[in-house]
Amino acid sequence: MSNPEEAKVTTTPHVVKEEIIAGGKWIQLEKTTYVDPAGNVRMWETAKRTTRRTNTDADGVGIIALLKRTLHKDCVVMVKQFRPPMGCYTLEFPAGLIDEGETAEVAALRELKEETGYKGEVVGVTPVTCLDPGLSNCTTQIVLVNINGDEGENINPTQQLGDGEFVEVVLLPLEEFQQKIDDLLKKENIVVDAKVYIFAMGMVQAFFKPRELPVLKQ
Repeated sequence: MSNPEEAKVTTTPHVVKEEIIAGGKWIQLEKTTYVDPAGNVRMWETAKRTTRRTNTDADGVGIIALLKRTLHKDCVVMVKQFRPPMGCYTLEFPAGLIDEGETAEVAALRELKEETGYKGEVVGVTPVTCLDPGLSNCTTQIVLVNINGDEGENINPTQQLGDGEFVEVVLLPLEEFQQKIDDLLKKENIVVDAKVYIFAMGMVQAFFKPRELPVLKQ
């Protein structure tokens, strides 16, 4: 008598075809036909950027930039801006798309300078990571940057924003990162990027409870 477990047929899930339903300048909506692990053919609606460059698997970069200044607490450099899809302001890490021929490191330093005015030094880069895999194939690399706040051009940094960009720079002390974010949430109609809040929770855990999961106040 055969074992029911042995009778199960498994298939390597894979995409069969992708059809464009609607397209814009920056994104397009596709109908994705794929085969699931049981061998069933299924459909998925997928949003994709139209701007991914040929030299990279990442659409863009997110930048965790630490500002270090004499006689000041180390601060994480954040950006606050109105995001039309959310209909409100958001608190995010500086970020942007990777241009043709750029590495993640080069793109990060360029975007940091444009959005915040700060000049930094790259100290680390993550692998390519996904952002919202149930909705989109959008990917990013997180670039870690140190900023010497005592350098002349970093004392009074000047943003280099493009047309239609309105970005407010927000400096939050690293040791009080989550608390300062929670304070902002109480005062303003603002949504925090998930990457930012997870990083904040990690900082609390690293500083105060390295062997415990954080307990969130409701």
